[in-house]
Amino acid sequence: MIHPSYSELIQAINKTNEEDEQPVVNSRYSLVLATSKRARQIIGGSEPLVPGAAGKKPLSVAIDELYKGKVRILGEEPEPAQEEQ
Repeated sequence: MIHPSYSELIQAINKTNEEDEQPVVNSRYSLVLATSKRARQIIGGSEPLVPGAAGKKPLSVAIDELYKGKVRILGEEPEPAQEEQ
């Protein structure tokens, strides 16, 4: 079995949000997007933020970082309403 499970990972990520914020990750799809984006950053040369990352695949490192709260996912900013001319 894979640890952490997707539900544990979603709970860990949303736990870092402030009380008045909506959950950033609320589905498996958004979880996949977040982990894959961080894995691409690691592949691109970003330093892993967790110890013991040497020899692990970038996706495993990204999941570990998110689970341990080393990386924070920011929600999308709402676009400002465009004024009608």
